[in-house]
Amino acid sequence: MRGRAAIRIELAGAERAELEARARRRKSLRADALRAEIVLLAAGGMTNLGIAKRLGITRVTVTTWRNRFAAKRLGGLLDEPRPGAPRKIGDDKITEVVTTTLETMPAAATHWSTRSMAKASGLSVSTVHRIWRAFSLQPHRSETFKLSSDPLFVEKVRDIVGLYLDPPDRALVLCVDEKSQIQALDRTQPLLPMRPGQAERRTHDYKRHGTTSLFAALDVKAGTIIGQCMSRHRAAEFRRFLDAVERNLPRDLDIHVIMDNASSHKTKLIRDWFAKRPNWQSPLHPNLLVLDQPGRALLRVVDRTADQTRRSPVDQRAGSGHPRLCRCPQRRSQALPLDQDCRRHPRIDRSVLPPHPRRPNPMCIGISESGH
Repeated sequence: MRGRAAIRIELAGAERAELEARARRRKSLRADALRAEIVLLAAGGMTNLGIAKRLGITRVTVTTWRNRFAAKRLGGLLDEPRPGAPRKIGDDKITEVVTTTLETMPAAATHWSTRSMAKASGLSVSTVHRIWRAFSLQPHRSETFKLSSDPLFVEKVRDIVGLYLDPPDRALVLCVDEKSQIQALDRTQPLLPMRPGQAERRTHDYKRHGTTSLFAALDVKAGTIIGQCMSRHRAAEFRRFLDAVERNLPRDLDIHVIMDNASSHKTKLIRDWFAKRPNWQSPLHPNLLVLDQPGRALLRVVDRTADQTRRSPVDQRAGSGHPRLCRCPQRRSQALPLDQDCRRHPRIDRSVLPPHPRRPNPMCIGISESGH
């Protein structure tokens, strides 16, 4: 015998946009994202059993939130008041704590803590912690940003992103960057290799062998790296690295080099090197253009490779290090025949999306001094 048919869900444009935002928002509660996914799948025509299998939940859970959304729309996805002791903290008090956290600073401190906020608001430390967690407030954390003052910033972003996403035919795009002042360290005694039941062992102290500079070029399409370590970080070393990159690339391709405007990249020596090679093109852009720096990530990858090589038994003999020790092996890029079917993606100009405001009232429902 067939069961009762599931309620049909139809979404308006604003409702679908709100549910999709909840489902992909990183800092939203997992329960809110799950409920949004249930409604979106139900609006797509899936059955309750199919949704339950896809999300790894029970069919009763799917039926509950489908029915509540059909009856109360978006308001039905909020938590209902739970049984237990009544709330002792109202929405006004919660709003006061949130506003104080966002708009004021404590005396003789750089940021609010749960204890200082509890003392200032007259609440308990656990209550302040629950309020901050509900609104994703973390006063102890800070992130950095930088706004470009370059009037041609948008044009440069389009040039770089367009070059990455839609390179010219018969062309190779390289992202070049370097990391200087890398410490060349060596252990004072040889490593003791790993044995069954025992991890590899090494001494806690080390010897310093000066510093080295890592130059690296990333083939954006293939994901391969050409890396080389040198004792100094000057235009002369950078030219030697460019010579090494040129030896590892096919001669019949146009080479587009994307790099920042470091002083070693703008000398007459480097400009003459590019002038003698008409198939090499190098747009210099300010460091504020972060989109032209995937090399920052590749340097960390090569650093890990260099660290693994630095720990190899061959180089762990005590006293075997050179004053300018460099154990980063050269990564040679494979010559890639580029056909006419390169990736065809439109050059995108992404606008900055406005932040999603979070109203205090819906978030205040699950906060109470009693813990319910």
